[in-house]
Amino acid sequence: MTSEVSQPESLAQPAKHHAWLRHSDQPPLADTFRTIPVRANASGWRRFMAFVGPGYLVAVGYMDPGNWATSLAGGSQFGYTLLSVALLSNIMAILLQSLCARLAIATGKDLAQACRDAFPRWASWPLWALAELAICATDLAEVIGTAIGLNLIFGIPLEIGILITTLDVFLILWLQTKGFRWIEAFIIALLGVIAACFIVQIAMADPDWGQVIRGFAPTTDIVTNPDMLYLALGIIGATVMPHNLYLHSGIIQTRAYGHTLPEKKEALRFATWDSSIALMLALGINASILILAAATFHASGQYVDDLGTAHEMLLPLLGHAVAPTLFGIALLCCGLNSTVTATMAGQIVMEGFIDIKMVAWARRLITRLVAIVPAIVVILWAGEAQLGQLLILSQVVLSLQLPFAVVPLVMFTASKTKMGELVAPRWVIGFAAVVAALIIALNLKLIFDFVTGAMG
Repeated sequence: MTSEVSQPESLAQPAKHHAWLRHSDQPPLADTFRTIPVRANASGWRRFMAFVGPGYLVAVGYMDPGNWATSLAGGSQFGYTLLSVALLSNIMAILLQSLCARLAIATGKDLAQACRDAFPRWASWPLWALAELAICATDLAEVIGTAIGLNLIFGIPLEIGILITTLDVFLILWLQTKGFRWIEAFIIALLGVIAACFIVQIAMADPDWGQVIRGFAPTTDIVTNPDMLYLALGIIGATVMPHNLYLHSGIIQTRAYGHTLPEKKEALRFATWDSSIALMLALGINASILILAAATFHASGQYVDDLGTAHEMLLPLLGHAVAPTLFGIALLCCGLNSTVTATMAGQIVMEGFIDIKMVAWARRLITRLVAIVPAIVVILWAGEAQLGQLLILSQVVLSLQLPFAVVPLVMFTASKTKMGELVAPRWVIGFAAVVAALIIALNLKLIFDFVTGAMG
């Protein structure tokens, strides 16, 4: 039960009516909206624990197979140096995700709804189409990652593994019948497995911890070395995924945090802590991939940017048969986790932009088929070796959508008329604007390199 402390209407409804062209009739994820209570008479710790969960669903998007490939390449080629870039990327992600929570708590809208309600009606359809394209690209990366994980662990051919990934529809449907807390528990449990796998692998690799610590300190070599700069741009440019911004602004509203200004401020504080801690876990996992590559491949003078090759080389380099198995298990867990979050993001985007509702299994099946078809075609036509290029293409598609998610987010959270008392401080908006400009510039460079053939 939430507290019912009375407050002036202006505080309970901080976003003035004239701030929006229209208002959403349905809350985001209506079937789970405010289903998790935040008890007013509980201790501060228990109230905080009520908010733990959404951040971990968001963190999943920061450790997808595209990030794995980039971290492997960076660690194997330049050792521990690019750890500082991974840290910088994570700081950017923490800032933008905190703005997502702020938007949701202040306005009661997710980012897709806010775009629909703030912009002319004709703009909703192209914005929706771009967001859907990005989600399909995200799903494509998950399909490839999950199939590679099944191949590494069980020896299942990639084309068969891709078809098997359609079965996750039933897993997601079962979790949804159990309640939103079950979905969060599933995600957190798999993140725990991933973390445990890398802890064991790093212990086997025995990295130079002094070099690891120094790797988190920026160096001018990142700017002066063109090859290092290129990989650094790749790490930063692939950090923020558009679907995560829509996702976080929707799932934070599963908490029944109350309507008064003090309750909303507390909710914002707890939600920010949740996402920040979860993203630090994501940083730990991404850094672990880079550290593992540095301690094994870089130390032996070998450059690796392919997941399958990395798996094959771990056994002779580490001397433990369990090492490649742990690598495959972690990759498979990442793929399974991502399927859940991509499905929710797709629901938020479809309902938010164009107010169309679709049953969960149909929504998931359509999205998955859009990802499976190109993956199967590439394997049958060009061979398994071209899956890496397909993974790069998925990252380019995500880059195209990014400005259409980041720019509105910064615009909305900077608006006093839309956010009321929870408008973001000017220094936060200034920092966010710089971060948004940097990420967009890096993603535009990624697109340019892909078009001109400079990538891969």
